[in-house]
Amino acid sequence: MHEIIYEADTPHGKLFDVILLVLILASIVLVMLESVENLDAKYHDIFYAGEWIITIFFTLEYFARIISVNKPSKYIFSFYGIIDFLSTIPLYLSFFIIGSNALLTVRALRLLRIFRILKVTRYIGESNKLTKALKDSKTKISVFLFAVLIISIISGTIMYLVEGEESGFRNIPVSIYWCIVTLTTVGYGDIAPITPFGQFLASIIMIMGYGIIAVPTGIVSAEYTKGALENPNKHIHTNTQSCSNCNQDKHDDNATFCKNCGYALHDD
Repeated sequence: MHEIIYEADTPHGKLFDVILLVLILASIVLVMLESVENLDAKYHDIFYAGEWIITIFFTLEYFARIISVNKPSKYIFSFYGIIDFLSTIPLYLSFFIIGSNALLTVRALRLLRIFRILKVTRYIGESNKLTKALKDSKTKISVFLFAVLIISIISGTIMYLVEGEESGFRNIPVSIYWCIVTLTTVGYGDIAPITPFGQFLASIIMIMGYGIIAVPTGIVSAEYTKGALENPNKHIHTNTQSCSNCNQDKHDDNATFCKNCGYALHDD
């Protein structure tokens, strides 16, 4: 049971996870369709029955995961354990809290298991590099964002003084909001300068926006390239085995024993 539920190295384990992912997608689709008023009015009973069938399956799966490991608390309080629990209880809560079944969309997080099934080493490796690049550049990006905030405050204050309430710049916070929207090239258009000087200042802020978009991209790209050059041939382990004793995963390829507790990964 443990190998089928927790691992994707065997045909039965992979089939179980594929069925699980199909049911997760079906559940999400049902919740979305139920939110469409005319469809819900016509097929409400079908949607409701489908949600309960899938929820009962997930409930049985959740308890099966608990009883198939020697230390259930390791699974219950793990990331996937919490997600599995949260994705199961909303429909039961609907008996006490109206509309809580909409929270079933949290099951989308369970789709993360697809990376374990497909064993896409290239993408796992690239995602790890991107995560490291973001961590390494967080200080530079923080300083950059602080500088952008200062620019927005100063520019917003100037626009308030130049345009005033007549142009929609009712106060400094509203003016800062306009500056942030303009600087990020969003441009809702709900507030716009009408004086020549205000329009000139707005043009400068718009042009600055393009440069501001490029700066953090360059910072992260530089760190990403640096990491790639430092570890060009780093091997990414894709072992999907999970220890039935402590629930530890992410073992090295061809591992025989758990790297956390030393328990045998296979019964044989």
